[in-house]
Amino acid sequence: MERTRIHRTRRLQGTLIALTAAGGLLLTGCSGDTGDSGQSSKADSRQDSGGGSGYAPAPAQSNGSGEQQDGRSDGDQGDTEGEREGDFAPSPDYLSTFALDVDTASYGYARRTLADGHRPDPSTVRPEEFVNSFRQDYERPDGNGFSVTVDGARTDREDWSLVRVGLATRTAGQKGERPPAALTFVIDISGSMAEPGRLDLAKDSLGVMTDRLRDDDSVAIVTFSDEAETVLPMTRLDDHRDRVHHAIDDLEPTDSTNLGAGVRTGYATAVEGLREGATNRVVLVSDALANTGDTDADSILDRISDARREHGITLFGVGVGSDYGDALMERLADKGDGNTTYVSNETDAREVFCEQLPRNIDLTARDAKAQVAFDPETVAEFRLIGYDNRRVADDDFRDDRVDGGEVGPGHTVTALYAVRTKQSASGHLATATVRWLDPETREPHEESGQLESEAVDEALWDAPSRLQITAVAAYFADALRKGDDGWTTLPGAPSLNELADRADKLADTTEDKAVRQLAEAIEQADRYED
Repeated sequence: MERTRIHRTRRLQGTLIALTAAGGLLLTGCSGDTGDSGQSSKADSRQDSGGGSGYAPAPAQSNGSGEQQDGRSDGDQGDTEGEREGDFAPSPDYLSTFALDVDTASYGYARRTLADGHRPDPSTVRPEEFVNSFRQDYERPDGNGFSVTVDGARTDREDWSLVRVGLATRTAGQKGERPPAALTFVIDISGSMAEPGRLDLAKDSLGVMTDRLRDDDSVAIVTFSDEAETVLPMTRLDDHRDRVHHAIDDLEPTDSTNLGAGVRTGYATAVEGLREGATNRVVLVSDALANTGDTDADSILDRISDARREHGITLFGVGVGSDYGDALMERLADKGDGNTTYVSNETDAREVFCEQLPRNIDLTARDAKAQVAFDPETVAEFRLIGYDNRRVADDDFRDDRVDGGEVGPGHTVTALYAVRTKQSASGHLATATVRWLDPETREPHEESGQLESEAVDEALWDAPSRLQITAVAAYFADALRKGDDGWTTLPGAPSLNELADRADKLADTTEDKAVRQLAEAIEQADRYED
């Protein structure tokens, strides 16, 4: 997890930056287009966000993440609650910058692993994907882009709060409002896909999805085992649904897993069948257990870089199977301008293929990044929970050449911070700014939200239900990361038994099936605890 440690040799820089900020030189991020360069001057960055004095990105003085990763400061707290708890130090620049992420695969795979009778490997647990697996009630913007909601509450540990940064896109439109889709399905038919809950789930769900797509949508199908083959070129659905159904029905597991060949052939097929004015997307369905050919994610991505950059083809990864190549699939999605999810049963598969994918084919934002500027007058230290693989150098926040995240309509993105406030602090706490590119014009836009210190006075377990659910999901992920080299107990972390009780009550209150499943997963983890 991202920790705000610093070297002794960097303390002077941190002090200078804090003094500069206290002098009022940290400015609010500007809203809207910032010009051709993608960089805005400090003078141009001022805006009144309606939330008190603002703090916006200052020139970064860190190692590129906005928060230091090594070394230990004399300012570390001496609290010994839990293992390594309190292992924090002030950030030298009070900035945190990351690419947006709507992935949920880590949480889905953890649930599957727990249901199979054991805890997931800590390296597969990504807290942001746990948090982003649950519905939020953020206000939605009227048009394209994002709304920004910033709130928080006090934890059970003195001076520590959880601060939630919530970003939401417009509600997904009606069926006829989105542009047509050109979907290239790249389907793993290797021998391992014969296991129940893999290829059989994919075939059933793809068949149902084919009937739900519009007549003006197009579908292509590529299969791969030891080699890759285009079994159906890009085909308009209107009078050709039977062709698609036949191609799906004929899928059978065969040999080894040459995932690299599948991805390359999939993108080549997508380019060949490219439709102007449509959403062109590759959908990879695999257990990602690559064992033949190119098995390195970066190498695979290099081979398809032209298709991604020149044609804007995005990737949607769907993971399946009890044994699952989580790291490879996540890397492909994160660096392949896309996102990933995991399905473990028929209900999950129907939801992903038949509801989520058709509903969210459209894109609202490309290369979306967020930057949170904490006020050094009120904040002593902070820590971003998760997003380990999505950090962006602070200086690159407004560099639109730097990769961000792709987000569609109907999505929410949540980032949770552990924040230690200064004693008796009052006033401005943080400014959160999101920056994105319009999917069509590639014009940059920004939106900001503010948080005042009094807004985090409420106790966490008295806070609104959705904030409590966010906290439970983060604490659960944190508990499952025990044993990972980067693991540090979150401030105020309850035991798994207490966390299960919290989740159970929230499930009753919200009548949310997903929260009930969360409670069950926590109970299972508690039973398997060492």
